[in-house]
Amino acid sequence: MSDAPPILRHPEKAHRPDQAQPAKPAWIRVKAPVSAGYKATRDILRDNRLSTVCEQAGCPNVGECWSQGHATMMIMGEICTRGCSFCNVITGKPRALDVFEPGRVAHAVQKLALKHVVITSVDRDDLDDGGADHFAQTIRAIRHRSPDSTIEVLTPDFLKAQPGALETVVEARPDVFNHNLETVPGLYPTVRPGARYFHSLRLLQRVKELDPAMFTKSGIMVGLGEDRQGVLQVMDDMRAAGIDFITIGQYLQPTPKHHRVDRFVTPEEFAGYEKAAWGKGFLMVSATPLTRSSYHAGDDFARLRAARQARLAGG
Repeated sequence: MSDAPPILRHPEKAHRPDQAQPAKPAWIRVKAPVSAGYKATRDILRDNRLSTVCEQAGCPNVGECWSQGHATMMIMGEICTRGCSFCNVITGKPRALDVFEPGRVAHAVQKLALKHVVITSVDRDDLDDGGADHFAQTIRAIRHRSPDSTIEVLTPDFLKAQPGALETVVEARPDVFNHNLETVPGLYPTVRPGARYFHSLRLLQRVKELDPAMFTKSGIMVGLGEDRQGVLQVMDDMRAAGIDFITIGQYLQPTPKHHRVDRFVTPEEFAGYEKAAWGKGFLMVSATPLTRSSYHAGDDFARLRAARQARLAGG
């Protein structure tokens, strides 16, 4: 791979024309990060030259999570080969992989004393395996440095990767395999144009076929223009694929160039989605306006394991 500077795609070419979002309601507002814990986490990440999806995607929970030493590390660079209209990560031509990154991630996990770590990445359609081996190396490096830490991966869809990419990640044995469906299938052409809904669903189903004991997880955003029936159908599709854990959160427009917020879903509606998801048999559900894939991931993982044990004990 060339070491030439990456070619970045301008947001206006990847996303919609300027569309301001409606004013945020009180339930979606969060405090600015100012704590000493936040600074300590930031310093460890900076010292190890690591990127986080917390910053790159403008997560509203960054202040709370970093103050507790929790951060979702984003491997394989900060430049994505896709141009999803909801995402604030830069689109363009990525640089070559950093072979030392898995070790730096493992060092940061050890320094932060993380009991549960979430590792995600940009899409890397430029790589033959979509970055699967880099995920596997990162998992193994963390296991070596912090053998008691549990590991959750939030992967791309490996849509354009060579056969065997998914198997490479599963064979590294993360504790949780997460891949987000993001939205209802009818919105894929405008929200997630480089992806395919049923490919993503099949990816998660295949994880269960390869390792039935591995927890699978997926999430969607609401407020993009979907309706309740569409969300309920996604839940049914997830359960048919054997997905254990669903997350549902409010979509927030990163900039006026991105997909517009159709509406802010009320806390009462989120409570209704949560009730419906429990009724459909998920082992774990997180559905609130501020829910994100890795928000309270460690606590939720503990509940997920307990729920499986309880279900097995109950027959």
